[in-house]
Order: sequence, then C-alpha cells, then structure tokens
Amino acid sequence: MLSESYVIDPTPEYPLFLVAKRYWVPEFERHAANPAAMTLIVLHSTSFHKETWEPALEDLFALAAQPRSTAPIREAWAIDCPNHGEAGARNHDTLRGPDFVEFSCEKYAQAVHRFLSAHPSAAFKRRRLVGIGHSLGANAMILLQDVQPLFAFSTLIIVEPMLSAGGAEHLAPLRNKLVGRARKRTKCWTSLAEARRDYSQRGRHGAKWDPRVLDLFIRFDISCMREQEVAMYMDTEGAIKPVSILDVICRHIPIHIALGGKSDLIPPHVHPALVDPKSGRVFASVTTIAGVGHLIPQEVPKALAAYIFTVLAGDIPILPRL
Repeated sequence: MLSESYVIDPTPEYPLFLVAKRYWVPEFERHAANPAAMTLIVLHSTSFHKETWEPALEDLFALAAQPRSTAPIREAWAIDCPNHGEAGARNHDTLRGPDFVEFSCEKYAQAVHRFLSAHPSAAFKRRRLVGIGHSLGANAMILLQDVQPLFAFSTLIIVEPMLSAGGAEHLAPLRNKLVGRARKRTKCWTSLAEARRDYSQRGRHGAKWDPRVLDLFIRFDISCMREQEVAMYMDTEGAIKPVSILDVICRHIPIHIALGGKSDLIPPHVHPALVDPKSGRVFASVTTIAGVGHLIPQEVPKALAAYIFTVLAGDIPILPRL
C-alpha cells in the first residue's frame, strides 16, 4: 500500500494545521477515469490517529485490488482530528488557546470539511465519496453531513458510534470512566520499547490489538494532550446531536452500521435504541462483528476490512425501507 502525507497550513480564519494521508495501491490506477470509483474518507476515534486505519485499509485494498473485484476504489484519505496524531503535535501551542481548550466532535467535522474544501488538487466535490468513521470519527462523519456547503456522500459506514439516542445521560458513567482514565494516562515514555511493554501488558487494551495497530499507535502517539482528550470525552453534545442528523439523512443516504458483538465499553442498551426500527431511523444494514467490542479497527482490522469490502461491493443484504 502506498501513501503520501498532506498538510494544509493555518490561516487567519482557521489557525490550525490540517493533516491527512492519501492511501492507494497501483492496481487502483485503472479506476482513475471511472466516475463510479470510490474515494474513501476515513475518520478515527478519540485518543488514536489517522494511521490507526492503515491495517484495515491495507487488508481492504488487497480485496479490492483483485481482478474481479466489484468494489472500484480510487483511493482513501484518513484525516487527523486537529488535536490528535501528527496534527496534534503541529497544533500543540495553538490548542492551548481559549478558542480550542474545549475541542469537540463538531470541531473535528468542521476540520474535515475545511480539508475537503481547501485541498488544492483533489476536487472532492466531483468524487464519489464514501464516509467511514469509528467512534468519535463515526459521530464526526455524521455531523459532517450537516456542514455547509454540503459534500455529497454516496454511502456512510458507521463503526461503533459513540451515540445515545436516549440522551447523554446513558453515556455518563462511561464518560466519567474515560475521563478518569485519560487524566491518569502516562504523558510520555522514555522509549518506544517502554511504550510497547506498557500497552502490551495483560489486562491493557493494547494486548488485544492487531500487532500492526499497536506498532502504529506507538509510532504515532505523539498526539492528544491529556487536557484535550478529557475535553473530547466531556463533549456531551457530540453524543446526541448526530442522532437528529441521522434522523434526516438516513432517508436519502445509505447508512451501514457495524457494531461489536461484545458490550465491553458502550452500555448494552445504547446501540439497540439507536438502531431500533420503531425509532423511525432507517439503515441500509446493521451488522454485528462477532468476538470483538468497541475497538473494532484496533482488534480485528482484517474482519473490518472484509465487512467494508462487502458493503462497497454491494454484497451485503439491504434492510427493507418501511
């Protein structure tokens, strides 16, 4: 898989760096003139970074590059939340200013919109866009559908969204737990080896991750200041505002939901309320990925890639619209 980095410099109107990576394989060049070829826009979760998606994209591209593939992909763009990853490092000083002390999910969506609008050569308005997001990135992808002027996405793939259709209070215990964990987080390590040992310890989430994800996390976790991570978790509006947008866009954009089979983070009643047909929300498909909880891209990128490929190839059964 090939990649190249893109950085959009700050301006007086938007004083933050925007950082993204473009991914592709040589086989995709045959789709360059195909208007049906898909450009994937990929967003990450809180406390991670755009590179978290690389293993899943690598496995997805291996499937899509096959000669008989029915999922024509042109390329994928993974975009950092401005207070995470490489973007977080570049924006470190600016993020300490009063305008960004309380960074939010909505500000991630606005940053993505600015990147899509400001990139000098990609012409995203003319692309067949597919939006993919996990957790925070899923919420931001939904919020992006309401940022003017609109970018027309042909499909959304929403992975383990941090959404509560019943109100923010249903996520309050989880929010408090995540805030406490973020405040205790080690600020830095003396070496990459020390970081790897720390995250690989039995009982740590990193012990369950795909080794490729763990390596990338350690390499690129130059990212989110603890104060910024806490602010993201405290963003109660980011967990409920996207629901009202979903209520509208699900009628004209095919939206595929992927959930983990284990309720290891989000309370077990939260996602059923989101996808309940009685809510009036209509999804193209709702899929459960067995054997994994919230951190699907981190723990089972290969299974996630297979699921995404099935969606893009049009092979997933579509739920009837009532």
